[in-house]
Amino acid sequence: MSEAPEFPEPVPEQFNSLSAVLRNLPYIAALALAIFGVAYSSFTGLAINGYWEFLAVAMALVCVAAGWPNAPERQIRFKLIWTQAAHWLAILVAMNLVLLRGVQQLLPIQATGLVLLLLLATGTFLAGINLVSLRICFLGFAMAMSIPAMTWFKQASLLLLLGGVAIAGLAIAFWPRKRRAVD
Repeated sequence: MSEAPEFPEPVPEQFNSLSAVLRNLPYIAALALAIFGVAYSSFTGLAINGYWEFLAVAMALVCVAAGWPNAPERQIRFKLIWTQAAHWLAILVAMNLVLLRGVQQLLPIQATGLVLLLLLATGTFLAGINLVSLRICFLGFAMAMSIPAMTWFKQASLLLLLGGVAIAGLAIAFWPRKRRAVD
């Protein structure tokens, strides 16, 4: 009987939090910028059209960068750039339709930010499917899930504020007071 060859045990890849953050920095930044855009437009009441267009172009660049390692040949790289450009151009057109004056008269500015974030999230998720990139799909999903989270947080913060005022009012009403002696 011959002995089976011995293979060295695979060494698990150590988790280095700094390298993980750096590797995912474009995705984290995109999510943070998208949430910031909704918060800014909600609190200031201003439509920041150029900001959303910048985010769509930035996401197009992130998607091309994510797909670049899987495109070794010039023709495949050209196809990657072309499909992502067409994809994100369609998202930009949809965003600009939402930003038309006639549409803006129907939507409050807070809703406009959420609709633009939804378009950005949908575009990101679909680009992730096209690129077969789990990270980009998850980024689009996280952007989409931030919409109900933000609306819930707004409602919950109002509810918490009202609850705090009610508790403070009850505390003031029922707080034991010292009686003054009548002279």
